[in-house]
Amino acid sequence: MPTRSLPARALAATAEPWLHDLGHGVHAIDTGFHRDEFDAAYLVVHGGEAAFIDTGTHFALPRLLGALEVLGLERAAVSHVIPTHVHLDHAGGVGSLMAELPRARCLVHPRGARHMVDPSVLWQGATAVYGDETMRRDYGQVRPVPADRVDTSDDGMTLRLGGGRKLFFADTPGHAKHHHCVWDEASGGWFTGDTFGLSYPEFDNAAGQAWILPTSTPVQFEPEALQASIRRMQSHRPECLYLTHYSRVDDVPRLTETLLELLSRMAALGLAHRKRPAAERHAALKAGQLELFVASLRAHGCGFDEARIAELLEIDLELNAQGMAVWLDR
Repeated sequence: MPTRSLPARALAATAEPWLHDLGHGVHAIDTGFHRDEFDAAYLVVHGGEAAFIDTGTHFALPRLLGALEVLGLERAAVSHVIPTHVHLDHAGGVGSLMAELPRARCLVHPRGARHMVDPSVLWQGATAVYGDETMRRDYGQVRPVPADRVDTSDDGMTLRLGGGRKLFFADTPGHAKHHHCVWDEASGGWFTGDTFGLSYPEFDNAAGQAWILPTSTPVQFEPEALQASIRRMQSHRPECLYLTHYSRVDDVPRLTETLLELLSRMAALGLAHRKRPAAERHAALKAGQLELFVASLRAHGCGFDEARIAELLEIDLELNAQGMAVWLDR
């Protein structure tokens, strides 16, 4: 398979294959969720101080703590755990990780704070989407964070890491109302959560260029708000994006164009099927997305047949259709 000509591959010279040095004190941790190179947490280190951005699920805990050990960092060096939003593939491990970090504060979007303190509603909502068996198998558990260790972000606030490194927070709705993204001045990159879409390495073309697609996971998808958030982030002229799904990508202007085009077409697809009965609409939304993505991947130079593309995007086709349905009904 072709690989990205990116630091995620070129600088992966650590003792563990799931830990990647991306430069600028940024380290990607493959959480192992679903498959390799699907879900990343990040560890940012500066001036002897560290912050995790996104954590993966409870099952990622050994790798999160293992990253500190590999890098020679004490657990007390971690000052913050920052979920981009409270969906469990991003924040499911926050409570478990916080219990192991004596000094860390959880810094979360204000709409997500209550779910960190009491994750029962979050767990129940996810169970309604995925089912109990899947929740136990894929997510394990969600542990609460003590309320006195939870802080909330403000749009435009800046956190200084290690005495000087500026992390700027932006309210970025569209994928979820409880979503903020983090601008890292030192690397010129955004930690994007799900706002800037998904880019799986399997779809990189022969030139090492990434492909990207939107995510409309239930239940707060709003395409117009998402477009505005993407354009706001692009206005910073980022050198790179640190995606949770998956890892660092560059060539941001090209990816932005692809993402916005596919987002617009997904919205049009949804509106075209808005009045169909629920089951028929769901099937049409999945089939329509696959058609859009296959055409986009063909133009990108991907050589996979449609069956392989459908296999790799199976989860996203299903969740995107569910999220689009909630938007259409609202």
